[in-house]
Amino acid sequence: MRSSINIYLPLDNIYKMYSVLEEKVVAENINFDLLRSDLKVNLKVDNINKHKINSMDLIVQEKEYERFERSRLNSSDGDAVEIHDQFYRDHKLLLILFRVLAVMPILRSEPGRITFSWRSIATIYAIIFWCFMTVVVIIVGKERIHILQTTTQFDEYIYAIIFVIYLVPHFWIPFVGWGVATEVAKYKTSWGAFQLRYFRVTGTSLQFPRLKSLIVVISVGCLLCAILFLLCLSFLLEGYPLWHTLAYYHIITMINMNCALWYINSRAIKTASYSMALCFRKEVMKDCSASIISKYRFLWLNLSELLQSLGNAYARTYSTLCIFIFVNIVIAVYGAFAEIVDHKHGYSISYKEAGLIVDVVYCCTLLFIFCDCSHNATLGVAKGIQKTLLSINLLKADLEAKNEIDLFIVAIEMNPAIVSLKGYVTVNRELLSGSIGMITVYLLVLIQFKFSLDKSTTNV
Repeated sequence: MRSSINIYLPLDNIYKMYSVLEEKVVAENINFDLLRSDLKVNLKVDNINKHKINSMDLIVQEKEYERFERSRLNSSDGDAVEIHDQFYRDHKLLLILFRVLAVMPILRSEPGRITFSWRSIATIYAIIFWCFMTVVVIIVGKERIHILQTTTQFDEYIYAIIFVIYLVPHFWIPFVGWGVATEVAKYKTSWGAFQLRYFRVTGTSLQFPRLKSLIVVISVGCLLCAILFLLCLSFLLEGYPLWHTLAYYHIITMINMNCALWYINSRAIKTASYSMALCFRKEVMKDCSASIISKYRFLWLNLSELLQSLGNAYARTYSTLCIFIFVNIVIAVYGAFAEIVDHKHGYSISYKEAGLIVDVVYCCTLLFIFCDCSHNATLGVAKGIQKTLLSINLLKADLEAKNEIDLFIVAIEMNPAIVSLKGYVTVNRELLSGSIGMITVYLLVLIQFKFSLDKSTTNV
């Protein structure tokens, strides 16, 4: 921290009488010491400003008083967080749909706090719904496995494998849904705390334009996409009765909703970064002081931590989703290519191959959205702030402000805003290109194997 700051408030005073939630929840939301130290400094600066009010003009007094009142707000105060948690209100419909699908049974149990409990009504409903759908999935799965074991035709074998793979996500819901619900609840709660801190620093509430309407459209689109996708497969592929789709609707909808949730979270972080950069630019243009830069450094670090928490909270969910997409693409592309080059079809595309192509396009779209959203969010978090820092006229800044600018730039370099699934993989466009390369290698091996097998069969 800056050498000019030699007096710190005790951390206990920060959470004094305003604490409503448990203090350990706040400690978990602020995961590293730098944010906690900056919070002490910001409160100290605002408390100093309180003693200067009497010597200022009326307008300045009002601004300073508002700033002092904002400094008294605390992210552990559930009622205060509830007022400023616009993101939760906007994407509440999406969370309700996840509860209906029995995927993520988290609830707004207290003002400003989202929790998960194995004894909650949402979790009990999720277990009952999942058990009921498990019976349906097993009934359909037995028939699909029977086809897989008895068929002798190559195309029917490929279709049977794909339909069995699409049943697998149902069985991992307890692992990738309920198993990470506690971490997801903490992540959602930290969004409310961040929005309150955003208001404290900028003086304006964080808004997400058209997000609520967009979520309604996306939610309806996910349901319609699942219905349309399954009906297309039922029409294009032989041996797929319409009643079998009953076991797949909630699975395809869940996959679509997971992709939509990732897009909404990434978009929200991108919106928050642009709004923060705009407010930062306006303030430093009026007053390029060390205290202002310090506050925005704290806020930026909080936003960067929020972006990293997104990947950590949903690591299991999207790791398994990526594996599912990779396997689906490899099998579907291989099956379609093998059927198209088969001389019996005269190198033409039939309904069967069209069904496989639909599956490939669907999975590739999911993978592209997943990678592209993360890439855009990562770029947006640092771009606007860096541009403002580099545009500051250092000749007009005092020594303390220059030191804060240096600290801010170093903080951005030392805490890069990235989305990582708990360190296993970094989610960006490089993941997309790497996945395409990996899928291509597997396809070349399978195609070479098929050509060698066909050649040996012909020679015999």
